Amino acid sequence: MPSTRRTFLAQASLLSVALEGFAARLATPAPGYSVKMFATNWGFRGTLDEFCRKARETGYDGIEVWLPANPEDRPQLLETVKRHGLLLGLLCGSGAREPGPHYEQFTKAVTEATALKPLYINCHSGKDFHSFERNKACMDFTISLAKQSGVRILHETHRGRALFAAHVAREFVEKTPDLRLTLDASHWCNVHESLLGDQQATLDIILPRVDHIHARVGHPEGPQVSDPRAPEWKSAVEAHLGWWDRIATQKRAEGRLLTILTEFGPPDYMPTLPYTRQPLADQWDINAHVMQVLRKRYA
Repeated sequence: MPSTRRTFLAQASLLSVALEGFAARLATPAPGYSVKMFATNWGFRGTLDEFCRKARETGYDGIEVWLPANPEDRPQLLETVKRHGLLLGLLCGSGAREPGPHYEQFTKAVTEATALKPLYINCHSGKDFHSFERNKACMDFTISLAKQSGVRILHETHRGRALFAAHVAREFVEKTPDLRLTLDASHWCNVHESLLGDQQATLDIILPRVDHIHARVGHPEGPQVSDPRAPEWKSAVEAHLGWWDRIATQKRAEGRLLTILTEFGPPDYMPTLPYTRQPLADQWDINAHVMQVLRKRYA
């Protein structure tokens, strides 16, 4: 192994040790607090059964996948997840461009997802070019549905969607008291071309509304660093940890559930070598590393 590579791995190990000490500095959690770690099948090339088996063997508590478009495939999803002893989180959204069809597809998918009784539903809601009122209609629908169904329904801070930018999300949060969020801050780092250092007041409003984290590390020029263990990404990793720490600390104090999906993605999210498109790192290994570190950090 080249000496440079050995040095990088040693630094990564030291970083993990430092991160794991975070929990020791926190107060005893209130009753009811727990952390559940979820795996993504984004980029996984095997079957659903193989994915669930690998997620369980790696140490995940559950999986997060898109609601199967074909209703006939949904019983198999439920059976496979149950057989492997995993929790289920579902993704829902709509690809329709126009607001009317988008709302119809979105509300239909979310309604059908509640019938599967997942632990939570993570929504890719609205479009960044739809009006505030059109996007808010999607959120208002899910707030009522969550109360009726008892299923947590969350809205992700995602590029191209209603909550594509921090200042935009702030307006939705301020005008929608019951809105709950999935934080994927990597998108905002990319959109704002910063580590959000100039948006602290907005983050102070957003973070208390977060129930679920998509744990990917972005940077000012992209939504995913090549490998969060590499020392050149130290400042980006620390920025994201700072946001996640605040969420976890609040959940500990309130005695509430915190769910986390490790979501480093495959090419083209994962940077690749020119011409060959070989990924610069192993996606599953990165996600497993982040899962293990965050479990120890927030347990």
